[in-house]
Amino acid sequence: MSPSGRTSDCSPTEGRTRLEQARAFLEVAELIVDEIDDGLATPQVAASLAVLSGIAASDAVCCSRLGQRSRGQDHRQAVDLLATVRPDGPAMAKDLRRLLEIKDQAHYAATMVSATRVEQAVQWARRLYDLAVRVG
Repeated sequence: MSPSGRTSDCSPTEGRTRLEQARAFLEVAELIVDEIDDGLATPQVAASLAVLSGIAASDAVCCSRLGQRSRGQDHRQAVDLLATVRPDGPAMAKDLRRLLEIKDQAHYAATMVSATRVEQAVQWARRLYDLAVRVG
């Protein structure tokens, strides 16, 4: 069962590439979070990277398990598609949904994402990545 929305075919090889991108985004986000208390980095950048990591991890799992990934303008379609992956898709979809809820503020808003929210976002991205490694 595929949720409605635009998708594109992708291979396990593309999934591995997206997983590597997810890892890179996450590693940098975690480095930035370690520096937030020192005033050396902006939480906005870490939040943005956490969102990008979560999207890439989602793509990785969907490519590896379903042979397709969401390509629609509405990222919620990606959440619905990810939720169809068994056994961990629903848990992963929950974290992706949380990350997407802060996407606009992290990427585009003039108001800053709080340090607490950034730490949560990085935790959600970490969980998504770790499950993607296991599931994929």
